[in-house]
Amino acid sequence: MFLSDQRRATADFGDEAGLLINAGAAALSGGKRLRGRFCIAGWEAVTEAAAPSTSVDSEAPGEVLAAAAALETFHAAALVHDDVIDNSDTRRGRPAAHRALEASHRNAGWQGDAAAFGRSGAILLGDLLVAWSDDLLEEGLALTDADRAAAARAEYATMRREVTIGQFLDIAEESAYRSEPDERHAERALRVASLKSARYSIQQPLAIGAALAGADAAQATALAAFGHPLGMAFQLRDDVLGVFGDEIETGKPSGDDLREGKRTVLIAYAREAMPLPARRIVDELIGDPTLDAGQVASLQQIIVDTGALSRVETLIADYAREAERSLSGARLGNHAVGRLRDLAQASTVRTT
Repeated sequence: MFLSDQRRATADFGDEAGLLINAGAAALSGGKRLRGRFCIAGWEAVTEAAAPSTSVDSEAPGEVLAAAAALETFHAAALVHDDVIDNSDTRRGRPAAHRALEASHRNAGWQGDAAAFGRSGAILLGDLLVAWSDDLLEEGLALTDADRAAAARAEYATMRREVTIGQFLDIAEESAYRSEPDERHAERALRVASLKSARYSIQQPLAIGAALAGADAAQATALAAFGHPLGMAFQLRDDVLGVFGDEIETGKPSGDDLREGKRTVLIAYAREAMPLPARRIVDELIGDPTLDAGQVASLQQIIVDTGALSRVETLIADYAREAERSLSGARLGNHAVGRLRDLAQASTVRTT
């Protein structure tokens, strides 16, 4: 319905405007929808606690569904911009938005640099998706009372600020690591994981859903204590998949994070276990977009041999246990807590 409305509203703007709208629709297709699902789960957990007879299988009200849709739309915007930043060619097994727009320019026989057009178009596409996410959120908040709307809006604003800063810290770390002592690399990588992913992917969506249900301070605290460590485990799993993931499963080439130069905890742990000359060789390779399959395989083996992969797997398990413990005794709906545990499993034990 929303996309249909957007197409009708821009129908008189010409075919070029339609190209951007269609790119937005493509960016919104696919994915795990975890952020929307956690938003609904946060609402369920608080709502069921207030009225235990409430079925968590009944459909959430319009304001909650709108917030969930807004979160997924904002996530699509972040992915579009992220792929431009990382110069990624693919997303979910399809051309990344800037590559698809580049191809449209080339196929139309337009004047100028097709790659530059694709990048510029994708930046504007991400901005459009952010605007759409705001529209969806506000349409939904108009359906609820002022206090709950204000609380949800504040949580959404926090999420937007933090993930933007986290994204900047992520790209900064690819250069700043050289001026930081090696022993601080893991700590700094965890800071990026917290801001760029943990809060944005799980903690804040839960908080937004809970706010729409009228959560009190204790319930909000319990959900945050669950959401943040689970979000950390989620991002660390992403880091592992970014190095070792199967392209068929992830939709991105195996070892893509190595080519992009991501300074993750996985890399920090590997470097800690290596002598200085070996670190220098690894540093020369990480971030080289021309790495071939053999070089990627060599770096993967180094990460395994140094024990870095094992350490990260242990950290994922520790964070998951911390999240699980936070639910014990929390004043949240029993059935909804079961749903949260299922989502935790889906977030940390996955191949995509």
